[in-house]
Amino acid sequence: MSTTTPQSLVDQAVAVSTSDDCVVIVHDTTSANLRWANNTLTTNGVMHGISVTVISFVRTSEGVATGSVSGSASTQAQVTALVQAADAAARLSSPAEDANELVRDRVSPDWDESAVPTDIHVYDAFAPALGEAFGRASAADRVLYGFVNHEVSTTYLGSTTGLRLRHVQPTGHYACTGKTVDLRESAWVGGATRDFADVDALALDAELAQRLAWGSRRVDLPAGRYDTILPPTAVADLMIDAYWYAGARVAWEGQSVYSQRGVGTRIGETITAPGVHLFSDPAYDGLECAPFVLASSSDNESSVFDNGLPLARTDWIRDGELTSLLQTRHSAAMTSQPVTPAVDNLVLAVDSGTGSIEDLVSGTERGLLLTCLWYIREVDPQSLLLTGLTRDGVYLVENGEIIGSVNNFRFNESPVDLLRRFSHASATVPSFSREWGDDYFSRTATPALRVPDFNMSSVSQAM
Repeated sequence: MSTTTPQSLVDQAVAVSTSDDCVVIVHDTTSANLRWANNTLTTNGVMHGISVTVISFVRTSEGVATGSVSGSASTQAQVTALVQAADAAARLSSPAEDANELVRDRVSPDWDESAVPTDIHVYDAFAPALGEAFGRASAADRVLYGFVNHEVSTTYLGSTTGLRLRHVQPTGHYACTGKTVDLRESAWVGGATRDFADVDALALDAELAQRLAWGSRRVDLPAGRYDTILPPTAVADLMIDAYWYAGARVAWEGQSVYSQRGVGTRIGETITAPGVHLFSDPAYDGLECAPFVLASSSDNESSVFDNGLPLARTDWIRDGELTSLLQTRHSAAMTSQPVTPAVDNLVLAVDSGTGSIEDLVSGTERGLLLTCLWYIREVDPQSLLLTGLTRDGVYLVENGEIIGSVNNFRFNESPVDLLRRFSHASATVPSFSREWGDDYFSRTATPALRVPDFNMSSVSQAM
């Protein structure tokens, strides 16, 4: 009996489709995780799954209609059912406004290779150190809670037009919360990794111990504007929103911070301080991601017709100037700009950025040091004003030293405006968004930023 492979699932879908064209995306994914609470490992597990998206294209006298259906599938019969549903959906759909010629005849040299798995052995070094960290925490009246996950997804993209593209994406993240035994103080550390070889459980515990020690003195502060140091994780929290809301079509139609008043975009306009660079690059060291477009559905920022388009470094902001927005071929024709699809990583760099977050702290006379942000929501799209809360540690800095913790706040700020107003930046380092990293966007590199007048709009009772 022949073995069912991701490649055979692609071939099956392409062969049985009765539409004019068909694109198939197969994700073969394995993951391994550990979870702990109260200084004890509570669960661990390994999972494997195959998901398939079938996109059918039907040409009519009025244009090209599409239908997209996704589901779990590991057999040819299951894939056939998805194809039949996608074909039927396409025939019932109206012509797509983003219709373009499908990408043709691109083949990865490793197309025939098997999916790459992960397993629980990815934690062979981390897990014993975590056990030692539990012992240290217990002895010092600290309690640790946390979760680690490692996932490897091998993607196969095929089509009736000759696409046969493959990409292997490792994705890992870790997060640990430390609390005092009375649960009155809380601190958090977290990050992203490709393989956990660079994650030290004892170092995580040591950082949490330091943060909890800072919290032994509590100072309550009112709402107001404070000289505030945003660590790389909080900068990532905000920059991801700046990226996600950078759709060219929405900007062209006057609905975003990147809109020119009237009709048009602000591409070519200086929107941040000089020396600021925001870019994405599939080949960026440590943040490598798919070098071609993967789109299971069409919306303002993506198009199923663009599947397989090659991706390269894209500068969104270069030296303070807005140079690109998220563009499909459809929106690029509308705006008369180059095609610049989304890339699954994001890097912020500042020409003057140097040193570490500790250097920013040592140079601050009086201000706040944040840990991370959460529950971030858009308030005003025209300015990209965001609101949200601080979480798991806001610390008071006086004369270059951290002297205690303060209460949490609700903030109101625009990430685009912050890139204009910041006074100091550290060097860019790999970072991890507490708000978005777990489920949506984990590949970022950002500096710490010091903002002289960060708007803490109200006091929050959140822990």
